[in-house]
Amino acid sequence: MTLKQLRAFVAVARTLSFVDAGTLVHLSQPALSLAVKNLEESLGGRLFQRSTRQVSLTPEGRAFFPLARRLLSDWEHAEDEMRQRFSLGRGRVALAAMPTFAGNALPSVLTAFRQQFPEITIEVNDVIAEEVVERVTDGRVELGISFDPGVREDLIFELLFEDRYVAIIPPGHALLELNPQSIDWAQLLKEDFITLQRPSGVRHMLEQRLAEAGLGLAVAFETHQLVTCGRMVAEGLGVSAVPAMSAAQMAALGCHCLCLEGPVIHQKVGVIRRRRHELSVAVQAMLDTLRARYPNASHSSV
Repeated sequence: MTLKQLRAFVAVARTLSFVDAGTLVHLSQPALSLAVKNLEESLGGRLFQRSTRQVSLTPEGRAFFPLARRLLSDWEHAEDEMRQRFSLGRGRVALAAMPTFAGNALPSVLTAFRQQFPEITIEVNDVIAEEVVERVTDGRVELGISFDPGVREDLIFELLFEDRYVAIIPPGHALLELNPQSIDWAQLLKEDFITLQRPSGVRHMLEQRLAEAGLGLAVAFETHQLVTCGRMVAEGLGVSAVPAMSAAQMAALGCHCLCLEGPVIHQKVGVIRRRRHELSVAVQAMLDTLRARYPNASHSSV
């Protein structure tokens, strides 16, 4: 069966007139008759009874009529669905983002995207940085936002920005009297330190960078989430170091944020996607929105 044959059959079945049906589907009467004849041959029997005065459906034609209408409806729906998706009038974006980004920087990105593409459904998986990489790698999401995973044959990393680590101090702590603007690591590490549990990439990176500076990381409290670190610091249990993009969130919890020096620790934050896999139109639009939000980033890939 062809689409042309189905449309010809449905038009004749509705009007019971080859003349009127030809007008509906914009076919000459010979072309319409040929389309119906070819359909009947492909199905193996007659769909219409014809006389000089009347056209009527055979029993098989009556049985086929609702099936043909449904086939045409499904075809038209499929056409409309794909046009909507390619024109961003419909679609879905599934992305993964580490909680620090998801809870602080991502909402403004989603607002800008939603204003431009209000019909696109968005699913945000806020998971730890390592899980972001895993979900992109195994194809559960097309796009991830996390720290630089390092050189990978199967992934592309596009830098959005470099985030600096800052110290968070409990309110009223003596360290705030020494310098209310900045602190060095040696001073910070004299206090009870709160950080993420292993095998967190953040924990590993901090230990490595501090070891290179000749400093050891003695941990008093461990947790899985930075927001829990912030709550514990606000309660006076100790101090911590967090990415600067979470500074506003930490301040809202009651922590004081100070610049951290000696050494200054940066970490690259960017978009992760699979190499050699084309993004859907909707996800590509999300990537473009992220790039527009961070226009000064060099979108280099590794």
